[in-house]
Amino acid sequence: MRLITFAGCIVPYMNLADEIRSSPVFDIVSAAAAQAGVETYVVGGYVRDLLLHRPNKDIDFVCVGSGIELAQAVASRLGHAPVTVFRNFGTAMIRFEDLELEFVGARKESYRADSRKPIVEDGTLQDDQLRRDFTINAMAISLNRSDWGQLVDPFDGVGDLKRKMIRTPNDPALTFSDDPLRMMRAVRFASQLQFDIDADTYEGIIKQADRLKIVSMERIIDETNKIILSRVPSYGFRMLFQTGLLKLYFPEMVALHGVEYVGGNAHKDNFFHTLQVLDNVSKMSDDLWLRWAAILHDIAKPVTKRYDPKQGWTFHGHEERGARMTPGIFRRLKLPMNEHMNFVQTLVRLHLRPIALAKEVTDSAIRRLLFEAGDYTDALMKLCKADITSKNTEKVSRYLRNFEEVERKMLEVEDKDRIRNFQPPVSGEEIMQLFAIPPSRTVGEIKDEIRESILEGTIRNDRQEAWTLMLAIAARKGLVPKNS
Repeated sequence: MRLITFAGCIVPYMNLADEIRSSPVFDIVSAAAAQAGVETYVVGGYVRDLLLHRPNKDIDFVCVGSGIELAQAVASRLGHAPVTVFRNFGTAMIRFEDLELEFVGARKESYRADSRKPIVEDGTLQDDQLRRDFTINAMAISLNRSDWGQLVDPFDGVGDLKRKMIRTPNDPALTFSDDPLRMMRAVRFASQLQFDIDADTYEGIIKQADRLKIVSMERIIDETNKIILSRVPSYGFRMLFQTGLLKLYFPEMVALHGVEYVGGNAHKDNFFHTLQVLDNVSKMSDDLWLRWAAILHDIAKPVTKRYDPKQGWTFHGHEERGARMTPGIFRRLKLPMNEHMNFVQTLVRLHLRPIALAKEVTDSAIRRLLFEAGDYTDALMKLCKADITSKNTEKVSRYLRNFEEVERKMLEVEDKDRIRNFQPPVSGEEIMQLFAIPPSRTVGEIKDEIRESILEGTIRNDRQEAWTLMLAIAARKGLVPKNS
């Protein structure tokens, strides 16, 4: 272990020169930079994660000169690896093995009040570090032969790593006004690393929150998804809520917050209940879309809330209303309108069904749930278990035991009836051909009655039994097979 001196203090730490020599890419970049005569450094997230012993395949290099020219020189040494150039931003990127290498010239930036597009000028390493979002992302490691492996840390980033603190290197008001997405990034890093946000930095977010309105939803939701995928996502969402950021782009979730009293009767705070469900799901699965289902499962409670003098607070139909709200929320938040949305919508619609089943398990109800949930059944059961947030441990244990019985019955019914991803044993085409009739409501009615008979258990999910029933239904409707 050696001593690294910076910011007027001495901090014991790892030998960074030895660490970065573990990958040959740093020697290659250093040699290219020396030949070009430009100072070059590893900067940002890679340095942070190196000090935190976290894996990171994205490596950013900054040089006091042209980042594009340095990238091209490095690519030549890597066997003419292809270079992707972003001339508008003065950056270039190389994919090498499993690494993504990005090169940029040191610069300083300024912004107009109504724009996220920076005014960029050439700058020094210090200028470049000052423009970065947080102290823990503003550290650099020299690749210059005179001081190879030396840490350049003008804002005590190592100290903030030790303190587990997110802090801006510049005045927070200026940092967040210049680039409002940094407010989301502050919360994201705090959530991912389980760090605190420095008091002045936190106050800066609150004061500048409205600036988030000029940031594209795609960039906001990218940071949100990273918060959702953190180990304890509620930590980040509490910050989004408290700083006022969440209400700017996800008001439906903020509307869950609060408790209303009538005659001494109160309902639970559905915002904090949702966060607990999200955390519970996160302990079971790292599936982003299952976590989104947790976020949206009660999203319609504010619009379905009613007070009944006999029943107390009710939220009748919130699951169906929530399912209808889901596509609109996905569309506005620029989330994918594909099978992921269908998955979330299905789980929101069905999330109360297993709870009802836990009280009375019947084969018919199990078949219907398997039919409607299909491949999403296992995920649905995870969501339902996570939805049990009572402080009454006996109640929680009882529900979980009942869910185990539901799952056991599901396996039994599925093995017997093969309902999951149900395919009709008699197709519409067969019905039309047999009775020489065109596509019509009659065909649909026959298929529906066969399906309902299978789900109710009147007949088995068996082609012969379904065929016999089809003939009986057709006869009742006055249909005669064409070859009779």
